Amino acid sequence: MTNEPLLQFELTGIPKLRSGKVREIFDLGDAFLLVASDRISAFDVIMPNGIPAKGAVLTQISHFWFQRFAGLVPNHLLAGAKDPLPARLQPFADQLSRRCMIVKKAKPLAIECIVRGYLSGSGWKEYRQAGTVCGIPLPAGLTESAELPEPIFTPSTKADEGHDENISFERATEIVGADLANQARDLSLKIYTAGRDYARERGIIIADTKFEFGLFDGELILIDEVLTPDSSRFW
Repeated sequence: MTNEPLLQFELTGIPKLRSGKVREIFDLGDAFLLVASDRISAFDVIMPNGIPAKGAVLTQISHFWFQRFAGLVPNHLLAGAKDPLPARLQPFADQLSRRCMIVKKAKPLAIECIVRGYLSGSGWKEYRQAGTVCGIPLPAGLTESAELPEPIFTPSTKADEGHDENISFERATEIVGADLANQARDLSLKIYTAGRDYARERGIIIADTKFEFGLFDGELILIDEVLTPDSSRFW
């Protein structure tokens, strides 16, 4: 395994569908290959330097949570970071080792599912101005980074370019429909609570996080990454 950060991936003969801020998606025909690079992204900007093995760590954290939450919510995982690579991917083993997942071809929901358990970031800014977070009223007198009385679901748009924008739950229902919005909210809160409690017992606070869901064969499933330091605020 190289000690240099892996920032780009080209797999000869395997079409690349998309290159995101951190992950790259390749088409395997009946599945997607999701590869986590070592790129660093902050405030929607990709930094010129990376962190060696960052993608491998992110992938293995997600794989752990996907397996742990399998009884709570179905997910897109077909083969994970530690599973043997299929024969057609073996020539790229040095690049892909421990940083890729083979996943179902789910259709992503057009919203991002954010859960906040603590008052921080943009939520704290809004609270100081209006006493709300994404329009949800909160008790007076909370301080920055205070734990909320209970976790709240604060969805956002999913922008292809530029910044995602916080939206109300009502707006989320307009975008994806009431049934899917309700399912996504309930699952997000359930997963966050389970992950928060597990981490807290080990001395880690997960202040907030972002989940993504997709539709596969008519079923809402958990996709992308789960409770990583890239998608969550760890304290």
